[in-house]
Amino acid sequence: MDKFLSFRFFLALPVCLMFFAYPGATQNTQNHSMKEITVPKISVTDHPQIESINQVLEQQVPLHTIDEINWTDFPYKPKVQFRIGHVGQEIWLTFYVTEKHVLARKTQTNSSTHLDSCVEFFIDPQQNGHYYNFEFNAIGTTHLAYGQNVREREFLDPAVIESEVRTYSSLGTDPLDMKNGEISWELTVVIPASILTHDDIRDLEGKVMNANFFKCGDETVTPHFLSWNRIDTDRPSFHQPAFFGRLTFE
Repeated sequence: MDKFLSFRFFLALPVCLMFFAYPGATQNTQNHSMKEITVPKISVTDHPQIESINQVLEQQVPLHTIDEINWTDFPYKPKVQFRIGHVGQEIWLTFYVTEKHVLARKTQTNSSTHLDSCVEFFIDPQQNGHYYNFEFNAIGTTHLAYGQNVREREFLDPAVIESEVRTYSSLGTDPLDMKNGEISWELTVVIPASILTHDDIRDLEGKVMNANFFKCGDETVTPHFLSWNRIDTDRPSFHQPAFFGRLTFE
């Protein structure tokens, strides 16, 4: 089970219980406002270092925005955009963030990165409500688990995560206490298909998956919970596969 120790878990619990009572609600057929992205297959002559991947994405991949304020009790909206592409066996992803407060204390893999300034990518490869939650704080610390809801999650092996998922932050890797001011940062992530260990995906080309993208910061000065695809629940909860959008990999 995921270690959700902040108020986000407790606020989300009644909604999660509702989905236990009505299993059909976990299917995307319930979502009438599904955004869609065609994920371009990136053309490269050689495999760039991760520090240069954001430049390749900027040349070949359009920008998307994480700007849905789903819960009016949390109105703060930092500027958050992302680009996503693939090279067959890897997803390449860069987040661009400008916010008033940056916090990045977590340095251990699978720690509670959502408490820091955090960007997240949830993906359901089989479109069946079972999804991986990739959560990255502003210095690239990774939290990764798999399951069908917030309460039933299985952490992936930290050693596997550290050897396969690559991150590069413009803020470096040292922990940060609260930094105030209009601060901009970028995070590039390389996610190999092989890390999707509950699915046999050897090549992303032609695949259609459900996904959502998020920005949060539970313990920052101004807690916030933004999503790419809108979430229609009473209380904050990102673990809502019924409200994922769709990714079509070229």
